[in-house]
Amino acid sequence: MQRRAVAIRHVAFEDLGLLGPILEEHGYTVEYRDAGVEAVDVPPVRDANIVIVLGGPVGVYDVAVYPCLAEELRLLEYRCTRDLPTLGICLGAQLLAYCLGGDVRPMNTKEIGFGAVELSPEGARSPLVHLQGVPVLHWHGDQYSLPAGARRLASTELCPEQAFEYGSNIFALQFHPEWELRTFERWLIGHAVELAHAGIDPRDLRAAAQRVAPVSMPAGRQALASWIGTR
Repeated sequence: MQRRAVAIRHVAFEDLGLLGPILEEHGYTVEYRDAGVEAVDVPPVRDANIVIVLGGPVGVYDVAVYPCLAEELRLLEYRCTRDLPTLGICLGAQLLAYCLGGDVRPMNTKEIGFGAVELSPEGARSPLVHLQGVPVLHWHGDQYSLPAGARRLASTELCPEQAFEYGSNIFALQFHPEWELRTFERWLIGHAVELAHAGIDPRDLRAAAQRVAPVSMPAGRQALASWIGTR
């Protein structure tokens, strides 16, 4: 029977990116569930072979305003307690951290742009080894504390918690290895207000994306394929 991957999406333009074709190449069917529109804490999602929780502009502390986040946390608690293959990216990583007992709070400044992450010894033995010294996309204004029992994989000077593993199958990434150049303009348009408030010129980000794509995208693909291939 074909394996199923379900992606929880918060905004349409922050999709699976490079990860979609990787999942299909590894024999998964791919299904999206839109948070707040479609139910996510239901058996078809709970019991999927892989669940991916993608990024978005809301925060874990916004549960009272966006009740769909509470449903996502229930789903992740189910997955984490059973050590079922689960990947969180950006907001997804923060939800995983919170679910596992970590704290999530706003940073003093946003981390938006391209830059390398520093790998821990555990990170250098993980799928993230493919990202050593490679610029990846950062786009977040929140940070999490490392949950008890989790293994720190990566950090940056601005944000010390960039990735962690928990158990055998829980993988959380604060940054975006799934980004791809052909759809990056959607990010610049979709986050236009955030960029303006942060004083970031979209032209600079666009130029940086074009410059780093030949290195960043293949490395991101390798890292993601390495994790998917061992599930």
